[in-house]
Amino acid sequence: MKILKTEDRVKGSKKAFFEFQNAYEKGAKVFGLATGSTPIELYRELRESRMDFSNLISINLDEYVGLDGKDKQSYRTFMYEQLFCAKPFKESFVPNGKASDLVVETKRYDEILQKYPIDLQILGIGNNGHIGFNEPGTSFSSMTHIVKLTDSTIQANQHFFEKQEDVPTMAISMGIKSITDAKKILLLAWGEAKADAIKAMIEGEMTEEVPASVLQRHSDVVVIVDDAAGSKL
Repeated sequence: MKILKTEDRVKGSKKAFFEFQNAYEKGAKVFGLATGSTPIELYRELRESRMDFSNLISINLDEYVGLDGKDKQSYRTFMYEQLFCAKPFKESFVPNGKASDLVVETKRYDEILQKYPIDLQILGIGNNGHIGFNEPGTSFSSMTHIVKLTDSTIQANQHFFEKQEDVPTMAISMGIKSITDAKKILLLAWGEAKADAIKAMIEGEMTEEVPASVLQRHSDVVVIVDDAAGSKL
């Protein structure tokens, strides 16, 4: 695991862009993408770059259950606004949060991941150590599954919605094994609120109570943190 510390998220995102560009130039064809506030600066760098994704594949980590892909709060809409509007991929996969049979949808997504193994996976980390929507206690062997979101995760996502009661309480998420099957992983974390999770992920015991700690056993992980997120290392 390689740890890169930077002064702030802007400089950290530039380092993340370099890592992404390096994978692209080395022939990466399938990129696993994350949502939320953490990768926004990275996506801005990608929008303004000269990279061409029109023959590449993107696969997103997760989607809220109950939101149509056209919903303004859906992760498909987020990805369009933050990246796809300027840099469309040949194919972009996001779970269908409105699927009539969610179990069938999770199996469909696993088939996509099997067909298109991820070369580079972008990750954030939750305050409780979650990756994707894999909350503490999720099995390290989990594949795509339906998740009941914890109160802390719902609260963390509230700022994207007008009212807390509008925040979905369930999601479809790639599982921990789905994530760690990626050839290379790039995890980003900004702010003091992430400091405990970063310390537990890197220096703590590898345990399912800290889902991100599974990355200790992955062969190619780059972690980029700002000074605040890395303050307890």
